Amino acid sequence: MGKGDSKTAKGKRATSSYGNARPHAAPKATGSYAAPAVKKTATKTATKAPAKKVVAKKAAAK
Repeated sequence: MGKGDSKTAKGKRATSSYGNARPHAAPKATGSYAAPAVKKTATKTATKAPAKKVVAKKAAAK
């Protein structure tokens, strides 16, 4: 692995080329910096009590 290896940074320098092994410097970011998103903690939400089932009364036989 040396000057002839095109997959290493040394080989990229020897052939004066760029690639994944020898990337260009990243351009400076311009604009405002957004704060990283904060993970929300699990909170219990107020849930409604289940609705009561109304039982129909049977008609009394006369």
